[in-house]
Amino acid sequence: MRISTSILYELSGTQISNLQSAVNATQQQIATGKSFLKPSDNAIAAAQALTVTQSQAVNAQFAVNRQYAKDSLTSVDGALSSVTDMLQSLKTTVLSAGDPNMSDANRAAMATNIRAQLTNLVGMANATDGSGHYLFSGYHTTTAPFVEQPPGTVTYVGDQGQRQLQVDNSTQIGVSESGQAIFQTNAQDIFKTLNNFANLLDNPSAVTTITPPNTVSDLTVGIQTANTNIAATLDNVLTARASTGSKINELSSLDTSGSDRDVQYSQTLSNLQDLDYAKAVTSLTQQQTTLQAAQQSFVKIASLSLFNYIN
Repeated sequence: MRISTSILYELSGTQISNLQSAVNATQQQIATGKSFLKPSDNAIAAAQALTVTQSQAVNAQFAVNRQYAKDSLTSVDGALSSVTDMLQSLKTTVLSAGDPNMSDANRAAMATNIRAQLTNLVGMANATDGSGHYLFSGYHTTTAPFVEQPPGTVTYVGDQGQRQLQVDNSTQIGVSESGQAIFQTNAQDIFKTLNNFANLLDNPSAVTTITPPNTVSDLTVGIQTANTNIAATLDNVLTARASTGSKINELSSLDTSGSDRDVQYSQTLSNLQDLDYAKAVTSLTQQQTTLQAAQQSFVKIASLSLFNYIN
């Protein structure tokens, strides 16, 4: 079968073009370090790589959420630490009010100090995190949970919810607390307790021991009540701090597993996408040699004519 010159040229040109495309593709692979340049080059690997990339992005978002949760919980613990110090100081103050040698003027000064501490405690209960969200308002993180109205009346305007963050595939962690559960339980209201005790100190008659001698004075009862309620609130605070610390520890553990998972995702992507450089360089050398041979053959064929066969 005879092949015309035009067909021969066309076939040779197509072969050289295909070889050149293969060389270009391999050079691009080496330049990018990727085993395939577009999904159609390796549809299965491309689909798997997309799935892994999406999973890795979700894992990265969980890491961001965990950091935010840790920041918020650290703020909660810091605020509760300050509350702990104040309550312990107030216990000492309350007990000292029972000193029989204390004058009415000193008790009045103590009452003024306790009212100031009450206002400070409201401020601590209205603490915010680094983003300005209230820590003890439940879901209502943009609303101050406690409102103080004179004389010494404090109202909770938050709710009983707890703001949750998704910090892993199957784990949510609460990053806020209900202030009412800490400061205003049914058994005790620390703000009311402090206000009542301050009012008691302002009343000199409450200090007088009532006869007969075994009858307890109003002040003694007030000290016992205030001390009991402060201790109960302190228990609430310490329980909340223990829970907060446990959550922070859990987040640290999840950070470790999340980091391990990220390494696994990166390794899987590397196996799917990364180029075997040694194999690619060998392939490129072979392709270039084949291309050069095809080009030389085409030049020789193209230069032939009938006159080349006439001596």
